[in-house]
Amino acid sequence: MELTRLIIKGGVISPGELREVVNMAMDQGLDSISFGSRQDIIFPKGFKSMDKNALGKHHFVYPDQKSGNNIVSSYVSTDIFRNTNWLTGNKFLYILELFKEQPKLKVNINDPKQQLVPLFTGHLNFIASEHEDYWYLYIRLPKWERMEVYPVLIYSWDIAKFYYEIERITAEESIGIDLIFTLVSEALDTNNRTIDKPLNIPFYPFPYYEGMNRMGIDQYWLGLYWRNNLYNLDFLKEMCDLCLDCKIGKICITPWKSFIIKGIPKDRKLEWEKFLGKRGINVRHSLLELNWHLPVAMEWALNLKTFLVRTLDQFDISTYGLTFGLSEYNRDGHYFTSIVVEKNELPPALESIKIRDTYNVLFAKNFDPNTREYIVHSQDIDKLELPTILIELSRKYFDELGNSIPETIENQQKKEKPQLDVYQCQECLTLYKPEYGDESQGIPKGILFTDLGENYCCSLCEAPKSNFRILEIAEN
Repeated sequence: MELTRLIIKGGVISPGELREVVNMAMDQGLDSISFGSRQDIIFPKGFKSMDKNALGKHHFVYPDQKSGNNIVSSYVSTDIFRNTNWLTGNKFLYILELFKEQPKLKVNINDPKQQLVPLFTGHLNFIASEHEDYWYLYIRLPKWERMEVYPVLIYSWDIAKFYYEIERITAEESIGIDLIFTLVSEALDTNNRTIDKPLNIPFYPFPYYEGMNRMGIDQYWLGLYWRNNLYNLDFLKEMCDLCLDCKIGKICITPWKSFIIKGIPKDRKLEWEKFLGKRGINVRHSLLELNWHLPVAMEWALNLKTFLVRTLDQFDISTYGLTFGLSEYNRDGHYFTSIVVEKNELPPALESIKIRDTYNVLFAKNFDPNTREYIVHSQDIDKLELPTILIELSRKYFDELGNSIPETIENQQKKEKPQLDVYQCQECLTLYKPEYGDESQGIPKGILFTDLGENYCCSLCEAPKSNFRILEIAEN
């Protein structure tokens, strides 16, 4: 797909910066832009490369470039949805500012208590813990088969430092989590904290994120959504001017191809409503329409969504709390919606023959995409059969709602492999895992920590065996 992306770090852009982007697009004769699933801005085919002097600090990734991944963050959710008490919008901005160079890997920085922004769609996923300024880190590098938890909590002001070191040491070869931990520990002086309990991610229904909504006592937030993901440039330009006039500092892009404006003063609410009304902007879409994730600029997906939404609406089906995704067949299965409709690949031998597309339908375990475990419900289904299947799954969701016990990522991994006691050095946080042993001291794989001699010491800091404590997290 020949599309140009503009990286918007953390999905946060100022009205002035967005206005500059709009002017750039207008100068090239465009009339609209789109938003991507990683909170970036998408330009259509034919967008021309810009002169470096004209770009300023804007970071474009053109179709022939592979480098440049956006940082996804749940800054957009702060102050308007559930959030971890210590995690403020300013804290997000400070952390994002620490990323001076464009990441080559996908990075997610999120609050686990919100549902709008997916937690585990990055290569490195930083997730806030209950301890102020400390984060879990879940890693799934491109060639890894499954996600692994980093063995310590990361300090807020070390997040960027951690990322760049991991990017550096994994650039040329694929290495495991334990070696990453050892190399990072040797290279960086950081303020880590021991993991005292597994990450628990509560399940909440997917929020309604459109329209004018109260924010605190004297402010409002506004969510705007275009069903075709083509945002008119004239509208955006006028909207940026209104934001500046209202002294609104940030505009937030969501992963659902929409955006949110926070901090509209109470005494300017009527002015905003008149602005939207004169422009004919609809802010009354049903949740059934809003909770879909589609690939950018794929007409088949937009057409299929339109068909499914209209059909479900005719049957008056409730989908509150559910999210849906449309995708071409994805061998990796990296999704972040409750229910996924996959479009099957057409065999090359049949490409010249007009045959109907077929689809697979999957749903997340407990209908919670954060479990990252998908169950195949139906395969090779015709388009006309899809509404019936989605209705069936919607009813299943409501039948089971509240009956399931939330599972941590660690508990899921315990089922995959038997638990072996993991011990951690309290001085430098190095792990001893029986499945790896300790090659540096000639200890083979399979030797339990309790079977080691009393003269055993930490291979990194040489602390005695008595300094190790059992770590109550899942075996990786």
